[in-house]
Amino acid sequence: MTFAVYNKLLKDFAMKLFRILWIFLILSITLAGCGKDPQRADNGRAEIGNLVMENIPPVPESLKDRLNQYQNVRSAYLEDWLPGGGMLISTRFGETSQLHKVSMPGGTRYQLTFFDEPVGDAAVCPNEDTPIVVFMKDVGGNEAYQLFAMNLEDGRVTMITNGKARHGTPLWSHDGSLLAYPGTQRNGTDYDIYVAPAEDLSNARMAAQLEGYWEPVSWSPANDKLILLNYVSINESYLHILDVTTGEMSPINPSDRKISYGGAKWSPLGDKIFFTSDENAEFQTLRSYDISTGNIKLLLGKTTWDVSGFTVSRDGMLLAWVTNEDGMSRLSVLNLRSGSRLNLPKLPLGIIGGLRFNPDGTELAISLNTPKNPTDVYSIRLTNATLTRWTTSEVGGLNTDGFIQPELIHYTTFDSLPDGSLRKIPAFYYKGKSTVAKAPVIIYIHGGPESQFRPSFSSTFQYILNEMGVSILAPNVRGSAGYGKSYLLLDNGTLREESVFDIGALLDWIAEQPELDESRVAVWGGSYGGYMVLASLTHYNDRLRAGVDVVGISHFVTFLENTKSYRRDLRRAEYGDERDPDMRAYLESIAPVNNAYKISTPLFIVQGLNDPRVPASEAEQILDAVKKNDTETWYLLAKDEGHGFRKKNNRDFYTQSLMLFFEKFLLEPAE
Repeated sequence: MTFAVYNKLLKDFAMKLFRILWIFLILSITLAGCGKDPQRADNGRAEIGNLVMENIPPVPESLKDRLNQYQNVRSAYLEDWLPGGGMLISTRFGETSQLHKVSMPGGTRYQLTFFDEPVGDAAVCPNEDTPIVVFMKDVGGNEAYQLFAMNLEDGRVTMITNGKARHGTPLWSHDGSLLAYPGTQRNGTDYDIYVAPAEDLSNARMAAQLEGYWEPVSWSPANDKLILLNYVSINESYLHILDVTTGEMSPINPSDRKISYGGAKWSPLGDKIFFTSDENAEFQTLRSYDISTGNIKLLLGKTTWDVSGFTVSRDGMLLAWVTNEDGMSRLSVLNLRSGSRLNLPKLPLGIIGGLRFNPDGTELAISLNTPKNPTDVYSIRLTNATLTRWTTSEVGGLNTDGFIQPELIHYTTFDSLPDGSLRKIPAFYYKGKSTVAKAPVIIYIHGGPESQFRPSFSSTFQYILNEMGVSILAPNVRGSAGYGKSYLLLDNGTLREESVFDIGALLDWIAEQPELDESRVAVWGGSYGGYMVLASLTHYNDRLRAGVDVVGISHFVTFLENTKSYRRDLRRAEYGDERDPDMRAYLESIAPVNNAYKISTPLFIVQGLNDPRVPASEAEQILDAVKKNDTETWYLLAKDEGHGFRKKNNRDFYTQSLMLFFEKFLLEPAE
């Protein structure tokens, strides 16, 4: 065959193939036009990338443009001091938060990690000759955290855990020779304690085989013992000392009573352990435990607020702590030798975290968040009480001076205190910039339930307040943390719905306010707050205009049966044991999915597919139940998220859809 003949045959074949492909293309377009949207499944769902949605209309470009600045907000969180100076922080420049190095106050944020998934809980090896930072990362929000080691000199990253089990926060020994962490490698449920040598972090050995939830919280000065915290519930926990060489365990302050312990730190001299507990008190108070005698001493006396965090300087000279006073933080530093408190610079009202002394104890680093500004990293020079700002996170170019700070209110609820006085529920009230006589209202309900709404920075809140003119009320209903252990217990077990009745009392309070529109009220919450939204809709459907349930519990029985095994007993301590017939019957009776026939209020359901805490089945079953009422229901599922949205593109679409939902169902005047 000549080349010319071969070339002609090849051209003829190409033309025939082109005609076949063209006919197939025309046929495909015709069939698609006669049927459904090719991106839409048979159940009416549409997919865009990793997002699955139902009934969510297109978001107008005008709304996206208005939201844009509020969505381009960053925060910076303190992770650790770096050897030789500088700080390790976490912040986001792309889709997710990553580790960055900051060499000096106001210096460039030099990015160290570049993962698609968020990175956090980083710990820098205290030995300057071992330039390693260990951090945690999961996949798609599944919370099966693995530990990774990064060499700060060459940037190499190695996964040091098995890639399957769930692991906890890493803890370096004082000399940097050992790394301790908890993990569920043995059976997927119980947390054992592992210890690895710095020279071979992938070669960890089990130092203690345990049952339940345990974590190492402090190394002894001799680097041979660990303080372990065994967490049973927010009202019950235990402290033990583990000899990492022999595996011998001994309890700290053994007692027949249920005591809740917070943090614990070994004193640098090795003779004492500092810790917080609520023993014989309503609140978490700072104490010291004498290891030789077992004597316990109150360091600050009994307080009317929780000590929410503390740390000790490396030389044992200084003790720094933060108290949570009605949701706001107060920082204090004590000279342990003289017994006197240090003068500190005046800090803006906000929420303080982090608390890291630098190696020589001359500076204290903190993370600070205020209602008007996102979290940033600061340090306090203790010799002259000087505050220095290390990071300045962007707020989309907005002038935060116009942002709204909440006021703390207390409203009367349905029951009385033991002394006969009416019980009052604390709430933070954000007054929106309304252009009408009576402003619409959103009730935002926190999760937990053993959590607390604290007035931290929220660009989404500020958009709602400033651009939409909607007011926000964020209550701390019974069962919330921060108000004493008795308050924590008020919603346990068969008292569950009494926290829902606190929302009913807040609706009564709204009706009494001349500047608020009781006919335009929405409820919005996540996790346990999502349950509260659904329960509020079953009780107060006719008094609500809209509800937003984010990763919420729709049935405590199915939730307890399907949440990950490593957290099941922790939740039973709060919600009740579904294996008990009487408790199961009660949980069945209050389940929102069993009472969904009462809901006609428009509902927006948001869920992460990989959520290990509240499985996606909780969202699916309430969605199916409410749709039977012909209720307008929007649904958003992220296939690469877990218990909340951590990736910027996902968060942006969720927020845009959320604002559109509020515009449609909350802003319109009542008919």
